[in-house]
Amino acid sequence: MEQSELQAMADKLDRLIERCRKLEQDNAAMRELQDEWNRERAQLIQRNDLAKNRIEAMIGRLRALEHH
Repeated sequence: MEQSELQAMADKLDRLIERCRKLEQDNAAMRELQDEWNRERAQLIQRNDLAKNRIEAMIGRLRALEHH
């Protein structure tokens, strides 16, 4: 194998390694974003449940008032 072919292969390997590093960084960033969205989703579900419980309690009180 000629020196120029070896150099071309080495260059391709360097680009591939750099691409892998970039993909690993992107993957890590996406995982962090996904974790953040999951936390936000959990908070929204909790707030929604709280609002639902409050509304159900109000409806219960209104129905109780109707019966009096």
